[in-house]
This record gives sequence, C-alpha cells and structure tokens, in this order.
Amino acid sequence: MGNLFKRLFKKQDPSFYESHDSKLEPSLGAKDLLGLGVGMVVGAAIFTLPGIVAADHSGPAVALSFIIGVIGAGLSAFAYAEASSVLPFAGSAFSWINVLFGEFFGWLTGWALLAEYFISVAFVASGWSAYVQGFLNSMGMKIPTAITSGFNPKTGGVVDLFAAFAVIVVGLLLSRGVDKVSQVENAIVVIKVLVVVLFIVVGFTAIHPSNYVPFIPAHQPGTSFGGFQGVMAGAAQIFLAYVGFDAIAANTAETKNPGKNMPIGIIGTLLIGTAFFVLVSLVLVGMFKYNVYANNAEPAAWALRKAGHYLTANLLSIVAIVGMFAALIGIHLASSRLIYSFGRDGLLPSFLGKVNKHHLPNNALTVVTVAAVLVASVFPFTFLSNLVSAGTLIAFIMVSLSIYALRPREGKDLPMPKFKMPLYPVLPFASAAFSGFIFYNLSIDAKLLMLGWFAIGILIYFLYGLRNSKMNQK
Repeated sequence: MGNLFKRLFKKQDPSFYESHDSKLEPSLGAKDLLGLGVGMVVGAAIFTLPGIVAADHSGPAVALSFIIGVIGAGLSAFAYAEASSVLPFAGSAFSWINVLFGEFFGWLTGWALLAEYFISVAFVASGWSAYVQGFLNSMGMKIPTAITSGFNPKTGGVVDLFAAFAVIVVGLLLSRGVDKVSQVENAIVVIKVLVVVLFIVVGFTAIHPSNYVPFIPAHQPGTSFGGFQGVMAGAAQIFLAYVGFDAIAANTAETKNPGKNMPIGIIGTLLIGTAFFVLVSLVLVGMFKYNVYANNAEPAAWALRKAGHYLTANLLSIVAIVGMFAALIGIHLASSRLIYSFGRDGLLPSFLGKVNKHHLPNNALTVVTVAAVLVASVFPFTFLSNLVSAGTLIAFIMVSLSIYALRPREGKDLPMPKFKMPLYPVLPFASAAFSGFIFYNLSIDAKLLMLGWFAIGILIYFLYGLRNSKMNQK
C-alpha cells in the first residue's frame, strides 16, 4: 500500500516535459494568444449566454453575474499567469499539477479539464448551429428538426448535423498547423469585435428603461431564479465565458517567450472579454424583458430582428456563424494538446503523444474531433450550457492552490517567473475559495456529471494509466 501511495503522488521531473515538448514548434506570440483568447471569450458565449442566464437565473442583473464571475476568474488568471510563466509545458494545469502535487492529482485535474473542453466544443458547435438555423429561417428556409438539434424525443430532435459539420471543419483546419490557423483566427476576431460594438451601438437605441425594473427580481423559492441566489447561479453558469484563458495556457509549449507572452494573453483576454460581456448583457436585457430569452440560443440576433434592425441582425448572424469558428478553434486546439499530454505521459495510449513530421500532434487531434462530433451532435444546447463550468472550476481551484507548491521552488529547481500572483499567500487561497463557492452554486446536473466523469477517470487511471505511466517506469 505504501508503494502505491508513493507512485500516486510521485512528482514529474520538469525536464521530462521540456525534452518531449521540444518537438512542438513555438509559433504563437502575444497577439496570437490574445486572438485565441478573445476569439473564445467573444464567441458563442457572448452571443448566447447573456440571454439564457437572464431568463433562467438573474433577470436584468445578468451583468452582475458576469462581474462576479470575472472576479473569481480574474483571481485564477493571476495563478495561471504565474504557473505558465514558470512551467511552459503543453497540457496547462494537467502538467503543472503533475510537477507540483504528483501524477494522481495531475490526472484528476486533466480529466476535469477534458470534460470542460469536450462540453465546450459541443456547446459552441451547438450555438453555431442555432445561429445558422436562425439565419436560414429568416430567409424562409426551414430545416427538419430531426437533423438540427440534439436528441430530444419531445421535439423530434435526433442529431445536429450542423454542429457535427462545424467540429469537422475546425479539426481539418487545425491539422494544417497552428501558425496558419492563428492568422485566420486573428482576422475573424477583429471582424467579430467590430460587429459586437455595432450590436451595442444599435441595440442601445432600442433600450426601454422599464425592462431593467426590478434590476434584481425577487427570489422564487425552490428555484435558482432571482435574488442573490439567482445572481450567483448565473455567475456559476457563465464560467463557460472564461475558459478562454485556460485554453490559452494549454498552448504554452507552442508559444514564443511564454514567460512574457502568456501573462499578456491570459490577463488581456479576461479584461477585454469582461468589458464586452457587461455591455452586451446590459443592452440585451434593456431591449426586451429578460424572460423572452428563455431557451433562445441566438438572443442577440433575435433581439435585433424583433426591434426591426433586420440588416444588423443578419450581419450579426453571419459574423456569429463565422466568428464562432474562432471559439471552436481555440477550444479544439486546447483539447487536442491535453490529449497529446496524456499520451506523452503514458496515461492514455502512447500514439496520442506522437507528433508528425510537421511537429503537430494530429493523432490526438483526430481522436478529439471524433469524440466532439459525437457529443455536439447528440446533446441539446441548453443541457450543455448547464454542465460546462464544472471542469473549469475544478482546474481553477487546483491551479490556485498549486501556487503554494510553486513559490518555494522558484529560483531553486524551477525558473524565476516574469509574472507573480500578487498578495501571496492570501490571494491563492481567496481564488480557490471563490471558485469553490461558485462550484457549490452549480446545478445538481453539473455536479452529478462531474461525479460520474471522475469515477470513469479514476477507473481508467488505475486500470491503464498507473500501469503504463512513463514516470512510474523510471
């Protein structure tokens, strides 16, 4: 038993990651990281979540949910920035926790991240599908329900072919190389930001102040709507919006000068994204009463069409359709690098940790694409939106706590960081506690999903990972 515990908590030597990740080509600069991050944050979430959260939880106070969410995410972003500066390895939190706490905790953290990435890819693809359908419907084209939504016997939905198509296209793009994709991503992000600004300006002219009253609706007992409970439930759900900087960190090994560029990409993404989220949320709930956005996966375009701004609505839909690919690219890229890291460490079959002659882990990319197609095409959009934050929060908690193990090793067996989390040792604990509180406010579905997901992950680790781990073969 003692030997088992020793193996579970054995820490990875950073030189192992340095030698293996050297096969990946560093090609991303600060601008590329901001493009990836903002492309994800100002992506499906900004065009979909504000309406859903307002209708289901917070009412007009949805902007408060985003502000509370960014406080928790911002604290974690400081921890991510320091960890990525010291440990520039593929796999982000999975690799960091392996080095700092041991393989078992690293695997659990990585497994939680994998759930987040898979569900995020499916969520964004489903949101993209909804915008395509809304755009086609506005032009008089009606697509059969059986092929336009996830499995739902009540509505006749069987499979979402649009979502599957989006995932496949992004997978093919990424197989050509990160540097080529980042150029496309940066161009899409610039266009998308301009259209978000256009929505804010045009939507502002259609605001009715009465829609903000009451700003925080009374709590409805037995539900997660209204009052402080509703605002916090909304903050828990919108953590999807902030997976952008986590996905940025997954690409550390392919970043030029990560000690400098990673903090810029992570913190810059958070600041830019939050400003847009708050403004879009306030405009959206000001245009129409919050309850009309229930189960609406394209609230921004819908609101513009309802207000008579058909040209702007169709422009937003077109840009959302193109722009959501930017979000898909970022998440898809991060999930493939995480699977590569599992294969690199021997915790999943080693072929996943191989790179091709172009220095790309396309074996991992193929597996991720197939799995994401299955999840995105089968599960309904609203179901996915309730589940996506759990894995993110677990990773935030672990990375925040990891600063206590990281700081004593800096300047000794690990490099000194170019960025340090401020107010140490208070802020790492505050960050972990905040994320823990948000996790407590998640829906029961999200908690049960993570419990089941962890059970599967622990089985895989003990039946395969522990036996094949390259660290334990030393």
